[in-house]
Amino acid sequence: MSVLLEARRVTKVFSAGPFARRRTVALEDFSLAIADEPPSITAIVGESGSGKTTLAHLLLGIALPTSGEVLYQGRDVRRLSLVERRAFRRDIQVVFQDPYDSYNPFFKVDHVLQAPIANFQLAKSHHDAQAMIVDALEAVGLRPEETLGRYPHQLSGGQRQRVMVARALLLKPRLIIADEPVSMVDASLRATILGSLRKLSQDFGISLIYITHDLTTAYQISENIIVLFSGSVAEAGDVEQVVPQPKHPYTQLLISSIPLPNPKRRWGREGDLTETGASQRMPKQGCKFANRCPYVMDECRLAAPPLFHLDANRAAACYLYETAPSLTNEAMADVFVR
Repeated sequence: MSVLLEARRVTKVFSAGPFARRRTVALEDFSLAIADEPPSITAIVGESGSGKTTLAHLLLGIALPTSGEVLYQGRDVRRLSLVERRAFRRDIQVVFQDPYDSYNPFFKVDHVLQAPIANFQLAKSHHDAQAMIVDALEAVGLRPEETLGRYPHQLSGGQRQRVMVARALLLKPRLIIADEPVSMVDASLRATILGSLRKLSQDFGISLIYITHDLTTAYQISENIIVLFSGSVAEAGDVEQVVPQPKHPYTQLLISSIPLPNPKRRWGREGDLTETGASQRMPKQGCKFANRCPYVMDECRLAAPPLFHLDANRAAACYLYETAPSLTNEAMADVFVR
């Protein structure tokens, strides 16, 4: 399998300074591989502080790992030549959470579409550049005549986000990293934006890494899913296995927190996983989820569980499944991401 982008046993630690004693492990021993082809859609799911955005920054080369490697076509992104780095910037595109932060309010939205064309010399003439912009806008469901010539504040949040998707599409990338792309737009527009991303994957052969805290949208759009808790993989595998029948207690918590359209149902039941008071504190050793888990055992507090290979396309880091064969995070990249 030819791999486009890979995170190999990546750890990222933040500290207040070179002599600071307080250190925060944002991501720990994480591995992921995205194949050159066929295109895939992988969701990275977790609550705030789970390491999702840190992962996005590492994959984009914005941040450097404390240990481990991020590889583009087998080459460490820290050691890419100028030509390789230019190809990396074109192949790996990003759509961030807040589209407004991506715009200069003094420029019309045309500017964010014209810049990549000029920077990467994608068009031979102004006429060709305009044709490319029109095609990209139409591909994400926008009408060029209602979009071009306007300032960012004159467009809705959903329109601004779709313009950023169109900008990424102009470069004909092989992978788009979408970091919470619908969390800042109205619920009515989320399906439209996610539908645009999925259509781009199908029509143009673009892989997606969809980063979100929302399991509902992750289930709608993705094929593979990785559930993060406090920087570590809790569960990973085929989304059709993980979401309908979650194995890890943390994944079960996420699933149970999704409200159902039933006015008589209480949101949360007696015996549900709690996250109040002292239980929120992270244990100093062992399983990071131990203080919030109703199934905690003595061994959970002694050492962090490895990933146990439960099914052909699923693993969970929980001692409830210690009779299953263990799997390293690095091996997970080969097994679960297709």
